[in-house]
Amino acid sequence: MHDDDETPAGFASPPCLLHELDPAFRNPGPDPQQRADVLRWRKAERQWLIEQRLALPVPERRAKSAAIAEHLDALIGDPAGRVVSAYFPFRGEPELRGWLESLAERGARTALPVVVQKGAPLVFRGWRRGEALVPGVWNIPVPAAGEEVIPDVVIAPLVGFDRQGFRLGYGGGFFDRTLAALPRRPLVIGVGYAQQELATIYPLPHDIPMSAIATEAGSFAAP
Repeated sequence: MHDDDETPAGFASPPCLLHELDPAFRNPGPDPQQRADVLRWRKAERQWLIEQRLALPVPERRAKSAAIAEHLDALIGDPAGRVVSAYFPFRGEPELRGWLESLAERGARTALPVVVQKGAPLVFRGWRRGEALVPGVWNIPVPAAGEEVIPDVVIAPLVGFDRQGFRLGYGGGFFDRTLAALPRRPLVIGVGYAQQELATIYPLPHDIPMSAIATEAGSFAAP
């Protein structure tokens, strides 16, 4: 949908992008120039963060993913009877498929997000390991069939995040549109690595904060 330093990454984009953003920035509202500056900054920051994520050795990525799964268990509690949507990992994202399988064994109903069309909200389809998958957008596997469900918990992979709970994604806006369209607000947990933390993502009017963020270093609820 989608550096070993454990301290916040701070601003990693080239200074030529950063100096154009007012440090007092909160929300650009209708200002088209400020919005364009933010989008340009995000594009550069996104590329840098993905490169850093892909550079993590596979064993380290697995260890961090296992720690993230433990923090997710603490945030969610007993999953029995709840619908939990996660994801198939893409471009170095945390590997949580084994954890998702464990939720099904503990009585949860598990699901995956599906891109229906560009500019439209995601849908969520029930899925368990062993059920058929087909290539979706970006060749990410999605359920070949499965009933559409409304999740109680959504695990959202992120490219970057800030302490206000805002998530920097891939730029398609799918999660924001989806959260705005759902009939009820689920528990939405952004997951990533601690090194992906930013001072701010410069939230735009359409950005919706996560309920919580979980990394290998711990978790926190959005203010």
